[in-house]
Amino acid sequence: MKMSPAGETRIWTTLDFDRDGKQHDWLRLPFSTDQSAYGVIPIPITCIRNGEGPTALLFAGNHGDEYEGQVVLSKLARQLEPRDVRGRILILPALNYPAVVAGRRLSPLDEGNLNRLFPGEANGTPTQMIAHFVSSVLLTMADIVIDLHSGGRSLSYLPCCLIRVANSGAETARLMELMQVFGAPIGSISDGTGGGGATTLSAVAQALGVPTLTTELGGGGTFSTTGEAIARQGICRVLNHIGVLPNAEINPPTPVRLMRVDGRGAFAYAPIHGIFEPAVELGDTVEAGQSGGFLFPVEGPPKPPEEIRFAQSGLVACRRAPALAAPGDCLFKLVTDVGAI
Repeated sequence: MKMSPAGETRIWTTLDFDRDGKQHDWLRLPFSTDQSAYGVIPIPITCIRNGEGPTALLFAGNHGDEYEGQVVLSKLARQLEPRDVRGRILILPALNYPAVVAGRRLSPLDEGNLNRLFPGEANGTPTQMIAHFVSSVLLTMADIVIDLHSGGRSLSYLPCCLIRVANSGAETARLMELMQVFGAPIGSISDGTGGGGATTLSAVAQALGVPTLTTELGGGGTFSTTGEAIARQGICRVLNHIGVLPNAEINPPTPVRLMRVDGRGAFAYAPIHGIFEPAVELGDTVEAGQSGGFLFPVEGPPKPPEEIRFAQSGLVACRRAPALAAPGDCLFKLVTDVGAI
């Protein structure tokens, strides 16, 4: 497996990663346009360092329309001081800055989905260049990664923390421990076959031996105060646990319900263009064959509505947020309880 991307990054910063203290700066992504021949895309980054110790790498804005993580990390970047830290914290609250500014999942510069383009390309599109810098520079410094996600415009999620099963039992046990410390209500365990597979940030980080936690904190294009609070406490607990925030004021984690996505049957998709009338809520337990709602064809009454039925039993972990759906849009994702991993 290719462990890191080839080529020297074109992204640069004046920040000194090895200097003690607190520094706010940009990653400068070269991007030449008609209006700005020698322009750069400014990606905010904060480095807080105090002597020797682990390095924690915190991301939000991997997708630009996912807001809880952006707010959490912006707060932490302002509030944390070097005296609070043992080691180093790198905070990037708007990793895919063009998508963040546009409020979109994808970058408006190249339609790139950052979390499907790792490990990136040094001389690729802007989104590929961001992925390359993360893979070739930032991940090489990290001892732990926390990548904060939500459902974006199209999905609403129950708050959860996610891990990928690692290559060894010991690595997976370590991830399970960190997920329990994070303390989201649901801990979701993936075998890596869904979503972006090997092209996600978490996949590349773990290939480099860096334990990685991901979250889903809300969604629907809104801001969840519950999701924000879960993320803030979860980050502080994990960084306290590994010694980076030794004096953090934290609450003990609540019990985590361990769950997983049980294959492709866990997803329900829209078969037609229609207006979605859901029959179940986030957090409901459903049975195989149960109705999840109806899609009312946009053509109007002459065509009957399509009933959506679940292929398997489980807990409704996410649901489509917009009422209007097109063929192939995800309407539901279910998770099921798991035993020992």
